[in-house]
This record gives sequence, C-alpha cells and structure tokens, in this order.
Amino acid sequence: MKTVKFILVTTILFVYTIIGVAAYTPRTSGKASILMDGKSNRILYESNCREKLPMASTTKIMTAVVALEHGELDELVTIPLEASGIEGSSIWLSAGEVHTLEDLLYGLMLRSGNDAATAIAIHIGGSVEGFVAMMNETAKKIGAYDTHFVNPHGLHHDEHYTTAYDLALIASYGLKNPDFESIVSAKYHTMPWEGHEWDRAMRNKNRMLWTYEGANGVKTGYTKKAGRCFVGSSKREDMQLIAVVLNCGPMFEESAALMDYGFANFRSVSIVEQGQFLQNIPVIQGTCEEVELLAEQEYSVALNEMEEKQIRTRLILPAELTAPVKAGQWIGSLQIYHNHELLKEIPIVTGQAVEKKTIWNFFRRMVNLWR
Repeated sequence: MKTVKFILVTTILFVYTIIGVAAYTPRTSGKASILMDGKSNRILYESNCREKLPMASTTKIMTAVVALEHGELDELVTIPLEASGIEGSSIWLSAGEVHTLEDLLYGLMLRSGNDAATAIAIHIGGSVEGFVAMMNETAKKIGAYDTHFVNPHGLHHDEHYTTAYDLALIASYGLKNPDFESIVSAKYHTMPWEGHEWDRAMRNKNRMLWTYEGANGVKTGYTKKAGRCFVGSSKREDMQLIAVVLNCGPMFEESAALMDYGFANFRSVSIVEQGQFLQNIPVIQGTCEEVELLAEQEYSVALNEMEEKQIRTRLILPAELTAPVKAGQWIGSLQIYHNHELLKEIPIVTGQAVEKKTIWNFFRRMVNLWR
C-alpha cells in the first residue's frame, strides 16, 4: 500500500512539474475577486465579480481620478473646516492649511486620508455632494454601472457600493493617466506640516509595492462592514494586470496569486495598431479612384497560447464610397473575435480626403493631355 501511495504522489508531482503554474487555477477566499487585463479590460479570472458590495477606502481610486481630470496638480487647496478631524484614517489636516492638490492626492492614496478626500472633494466639486455627483457621472462614463458613491472616502453607507468588476474598470481607467500611476505607485512622499518642526512623512500602505515584481498600485481599504479590500496592479513588459479582492483576509497574498496566474498564463498580444493600414476602398465620382482605410485605435489583449490561435477579425465596410470624402471620416469597423466572442470593435476611418470630381477637373485633365 505504501508503494502504491508513493507512486501516486510521485506521479502527481511529476505531472504538476510538467504542467507547472500554467495549469493552476487560482482560488480566493474573499466575497468577490477578479483579475483583469488593464489594456483591454478582458477578464482573466473572476469569482462573484458582479455582486454589489461595500468598498471601504478603495473608493479613493475614483476620488483621485475625478480630481486629476478636473484639477491641476500645482493648484493650491485651502483645507476647509469640514475636512479637519473627520473620522477614520487621517493625515492630520487642520482648517486653514494650504497645500497643493498633488500633496493632498499623495495623502489620499498613500495614507488613505479621509480628511484629504473631503478637502479635495470640496475644492473640486464645490461641496462633498457636488463632487460625489461627479464621481457617479464618471463611473457611468467608464462603464461601472453597478457602482454608486455617497462620499469621497469610503466610510460605510448602505447606498455606497461597487463590484469587483467595476473597481477593476475604474483602476484600469485611472492607470492610463501617467499622473495617477505616478502617485499610486509611490512608496513614500513628504508634504509640509505647518506649525511643526517636521514634515508629514508618508509610507504607502500597499505592501505589494515592496514585495511584488512590477507592482504599480493601487489602493487598500478596510471597514468592519466591507472587510479587507484591495485593488492591486502590476506591470511587466507590456502587460498591465489588475487584481481586486473584496472582503478578503489575506488580501495581499491572494492578489499576488491572481497576478502570478496572469503572468504565467497570458501575454499581451497586439492585434492592431493605431493608424494601421487595412486596405483600400474604391471612390466613385472622386478626384482619385480609391482611398486608404486605417484603424482609428490600437488594440492589445492578454491571451494564452491557445487563444492566440483562435483570434479572428472581420471588416464591416461598404463596397465603395462616393466623393466627397473627408480625411478621418468614419467608414466602418474592424471586429475582433475570440472564437464567437466579440472582444472589440475598432472604428475604421479614411486616411485622406477625396474631392468630388467636377467639370473643371475634366478641363484640367484635357489641358494636361494637350501639353
């Protein structure tokens, strides 16, 4: 019997060694989780990722996104009374202090300052309520339709919720802004502290910035109702991964396991480049007979080795165009499929303008022939 057990264990270990990490499908203990390709927003793994749940301070990802889109890093913010002494995590702001928006964003994302969140909200939105409306509007623009914000910091409210999928979308959107990435990937930041002999020295609460190769964000969160929440990101070569775990005790460890799975099994594949020539199309009644068609956007997506062989594209175009034609005119689309699943539809535009042929074009051509 012992011999049989030894052979069985040896066989399992041998098979695991041959297949390696690529065969491992991650499991998470949290209420919800997701691994997303940050370039294409393709889901690489998910568990209960559409359930609406409290998000704690991961809320501040959207606070930073809205602030960066509607403010300038060097603009000065006077700390209002409403921001001073707010409950929860704090960077100890006092009413009347003046700081740059940039410093407050570091305090928001590295130390999770609820006072910084409130000061930013009132400065950008005119009031907390005005800023929250901007947050919800931006969520809809991004496609985070199952998210609703009530405040800019994440203190618990029954109507303040999101999903793991929506949080990954918001983080993916934010990471496309270089200023956002620079802030959330910073390990340390120092900001002035008026009336003290020392500055505020801040160390990022995101432990993965020290422990995980390529880690570049994003935000931790915790309340009793939400549990431990984490939106993590990492970039290696040209692949950006985003892992979200909600109400998850070992949030750093399980996020790392999700990203290990992603890097082991997938690579970022460029399907089409922005401005890439696709084909020519005939133009009738024009000063030239055809025009180039170009892809308006680039598209890269994380795929495993088998999926790469299953990518198909389809051009949706008219048979011909009629002059006049404008440069950059939308003509049709390039559909990108994995098997029968539509991954992306890229607009196709004209590469140059074509004028409508007139009688004067005919006369000019005849004059040129007689010369």
